Amino acid sequence: MNAAAQKTDKGLMPISKKGLLRTLAGQWQLMLMSVPVLLYVLLFNYFPMRGWIAAFQDFNPRIGFSGSKFIGLKNFIDLFGFGELPPDEFLIVFRNTLAMSLINLVFGTVSSILLAILLNELRIKWFKRTVQTVTYLPHFLSMVIVVSMAQNIFSTEGAVNDFIMSLGLVKEPVFWLGEGKLFWWLVGVINVWKEVGWSAIIYISAMTSIDPCLYEAASIDGAGRFARILHVTLPGIKSTFVILLIMNIGHLLEAGFDIQYLMGNPLVRDYSRTIDIYVLNYSVGAAKQNYGLAIAAGMFKSVVAIILLFTANFIARRLNENTLV
Repeated sequence: MNAAAQKTDKGLMPISKKGLLRTLAGQWQLMLMSVPVLLYVLLFNYFPMRGWIAAFQDFNPRIGFSGSKFIGLKNFIDLFGFGELPPDEFLIVFRNTLAMSLINLVFGTVSSILLAILLNELRIKWFKRTVQTVTYLPHFLSMVIVVSMAQNIFSTEGAVNDFIMSLGLVKEPVFWLGEGKLFWWLVGVINVWKEVGWSAIIYISAMTSIDPCLYEAASIDGAGRFARILHVTLPGIKSTFVILLIMNIGHLLEAGFDIQYLMGNPLVRDYSRTIDIYVLNYSVGAAKQNYGLAIAAGMFKSVVAIILLFTANFIARRLNENTLV
């Protein structure tokens, strides 16, 4: 028996209060080091949640929470189109957010794993380090710089149009920046280019922890390089993949703000607006501010994210995979 748990035939039994207090007392240095982080989270993540009360008010910033009129669920009724607002406005915004998030999740995850596998298979160390450095440097670039580069590259006279026209794929330049149906995929391409190298670092770290004896045993059994990747490398990073997938599902409604706001224009307005831009427009960007409606939209986004996170965590537990909680 140890101070953390008592082992029984059914597994680990939760520790008692005395055992917990004894463990905390023995690790008081770690507890003290965690205090600044705990205060930071409470101050910047949980304390602002008191503003959610404005979602149930006709909020006026001049008189504050106490003076604003309580209107119940009216803001949520308006949000979903059953009140004074157009019925499909928020649904369009929600569609755009979900579509771009799914594109970023799928292509971002697949590209990160592929890049990590390719780097893991390289045997020339200097070339491997060079490629890894070049691929993760865009992560540190400002989104303003990235969008400016993308606007030049994807303009009608940009490099992309010159390339595909030289191959004879199209006869006239494609209006990438003004075609709404292409906007989602354009955002996905930019996000992958910017973040693929940074995201691959975690998978590369997971691959380095795989026992080399497994590769040697697979080689002895006649497995080629592709077979070793399929039967050794991918199973070895499965737990890391599941944890990251759960976390990314929790951020499924975080499609982004910078790219959509900077690249958005009237031609792609119905495809570029996300929930974050919707909140901005109704809080400080509209002719008549509606803070309660904006907070209701943000509250809906947060609640859905929590539900998605715990749902993904529950499914992973049912499948006997590693979980966050």
